[in-house]
Amino acid sequence: MEAYRPGDAAVVGVGESEYYKHGGSPRSEFRLCLDAALAAARDAGIDPHDIDGLATYANDRTPPARLAAVLGLREWKWCGVEGGGGGGGGGGAVQQAALAVASGVAKCVLVYHAVAQGQGRRRGTAIPRRPGDSFWVPYGLRTASHLYALRVQRFFHETGISPTTQRAVAMASYHHAQKNPRAVMNGRPLTVEQYEESRWIAEPFRLYDCCLESDGAAAVIVMRGEAAEEGQQPPVYILSAVHGSGYRSGGIIEGVLDAQRFATADFASLADRAFSGAGVTPADVDAAQIYENFTGGVVMSIVELGFCTPDEASDFIVESNLIAQGGRLPLNTSGGNLAEAYVHGMEMHPEAVRQLRGTSHNQVDGAKVVLTASAPMVAPTGVVLYGSKEALG
Repeated sequence: MEAYRPGDAAVVGVGESEYYKHGGSPRSEFRLCLDAALAAARDAGIDPHDIDGLATYANDRTPPARLAAVLGLREWKWCGVEGGGGGGGGGGAVQQAALAVASGVAKCVLVYHAVAQGQGRRRGTAIPRRPGDSFWVPYGLRTASHLYALRVQRFFHETGISPTTQRAVAMASYHHAQKNPRAVMNGRPLTVEQYEESRWIAEPFRLYDCCLESDGAAAVIVMRGEAAEEGQQPPVYILSAVHGSGYRSGGIIEGVLDAQRFATADFASLADRAFSGAGVTPADVDAAQIYENFTGGVVMSIVELGFCTPDEASDFIVESNLIAQGGRLPLNTSGGNLAEAYVHGMEMHPEAVRQLRGTSHNQVDGAKVVLTASAPMVAPTGVVLYGSKEALG
């Protein structure tokens, strides 16, 4: 975002539908999306008709044109749709909204995403549908868990980081879900014994290392920074938002042959751009919402985002450091994809905003800067740094 300055855009409203386990929603996917959009408008104190831009990602099955018609947008000036099948577009959709309002193309952009896996093909099913699948499906690599397990295993081998760091990520997410009434896993705490006794899915991933399958939707509304200051809610500023990936990161087949690129979450280059653009460092981050398709990807992300070195990781990534109550890096404070709901990571953006408003169910005292990171090991991916007014300096 070379022409973007920290605070040029801000989130003025957040909204979510009710969250359900896979197949549990009595409402259609489109209605869940509409619920989240209208909730975000109410939170912002704006008339939904005044929204003039839409952004989404990950092959969302809610067409922007239909949503614009049902919301009754008076004029539709901006549409940003990041393709692909994973959650890496979450940060990209926020980036598009920020650029649209900062440049004056639009005034009020709704960023949304809906997933109702009980109303269509489940996203994680083993159905070959890409040209490259013929290179791995015959050998038993049939799902995302198989493909990403290989990369995480290589990462642990190369760095010497203990796989028990994955357990810490899972435990922190479930810990936070117990205080979040929206979370699908609220009322279902996770113990170390349950984690260790759970079945293998694809080593090094056990059951609780894998994201939920959910029905739900989430949304945020983005406006220009100075306009946001007149809103109903205290604005949460977008300090920086970066989207993209590194060299050959999208070539999964080629990556197998490229040892230097295989064992990465692909956040290293994005982190440099995100932090320099925001004018902050990893030490300034008060909480992080990092997409968990699988817990191993979060461990990779924590290292590549600069929160610790590989040599420090086994001691740094422990449950006590990842919880809101006194942790050094409170992580996924709503429960995240593991324990709140899997909405391709969109639900992490409202939680980042709540942390900076001081209204999270797992509030970090004095939070001023919160990071969101979209979909490790997916290309392209994204990083957004949100900040309070104090963080603008």
